[in-house]
Amino acid sequence: MGENQELKQTETRNTDDRVYDITIIGGGPVGLFSAFYAGIRDMSTKIIDSLPQLGGQLAELYPDKYIYDVAGFPKIYAKDLIANLKEQMAPYHPTVCLNERVLKLEKQPDGIFRLTSDTTVHLAKTVLIAGGIGAFTPRRLPAENAAQFEGKGIRYFIDDVSKFKGMNCLVVGGGDSAADFALMLEEVAQKVTLIHRRDQFRAHEDSVRRLFASSVEVKVFTELKSVSGEGKLQKAVLVNSKDKTEEEIPVDTIIGALGFSASLGPILEWGLEIQDNAIVVNTKGETNIPGVYAVGDIVTYPGKIKLIATGFGEGPTAVNNAKIYLDPQSKLHPGHSSSGFGKH
Repeated sequence: MGENQELKQTETRNTDDRVYDITIIGGGPVGLFSAFYAGIRDMSTKIIDSLPQLGGQLAELYPDKYIYDVAGFPKIYAKDLIANLKEQMAPYHPTVCLNERVLKLEKQPDGIFRLTSDTTVHLAKTVLIAGGIGAFTPRRLPAENAAQFEGKGIRYFIDDVSKFKGMNCLVVGGGDSAADFALMLEEVAQKVTLIHRRDQFRAHEDSVRRLFASSVEVKVFTELKSVSGEGKLQKAVLVNSKDKTEEEIPVDTIIGALGFSASLGPILEWGLEIQDNAIVVNTKGETNIPGVYAVGDIVTYPGKIKLIATGFGEGPTAVNNAKIYLDPQSKLHPGHSSSGFGKH
């Protein structure tokens, strides 16, 4: 179904007549923390997310993956971080709409934003886009026969590490996810092998250090050539990219960690300034459309670093400035949460 047809259907469906102070598009960690902060600023808040649960990629793809770069937590499971964020915003009772993809954003003559999703029309005084990397799909393994073993041993994320107990696991990739997956699997698998086509890793230095100090067998300058098996995955052929020698190893599962292809989808049609597949914002989190803000991995500005920790700072900045947009007489910075203004 095309976007125009989806929009035409939506016009005949539900309309939420309540006009929220701020509507947050995206229910990942940065969207959830932004909702909490909007509650602190006494703003009526709605969250819209296309997934069936809150938490974004962390909940959908990596619930059992440790997160190491959130202040105050030496390490925390992704699912626990999301649970904490949901508990943190709960006292402010934001309205949550799941399984809805926002297709269109329009600013009406009265300044109210009309957000059209695939099921409902929403109204908001300000909008905060916290859509992560946008619509994402994993980059498929390019190996021979890989496609026919997807769902039969080849996967692209780990939703429950206990499923891999006693298995021979192969991880393909050299980024943070590859290193994290290998270290997670080491705790339960019979054997874990990680291959990377280069000898330089994109993962954080500490993750790489822990990887080489672990029992994971790391093979550099190595690629996955082909896979095979009778009804399920059983073997993988590895090839050394330097001397072209081949090696066959037994495998029960292969986790592809080659990254994701991301698309902003309908957001590209909203009139926002886009650069390198990201929304351009200033230091206030403002986009080129007054009243529309954006935070997290979906934004770009000079010096931007794509980290959850960065997004946790951008959220309150954008929310505070959205508060000024709504009420120019309010304070940009009302104080610290410990001073009592956020107590419910």
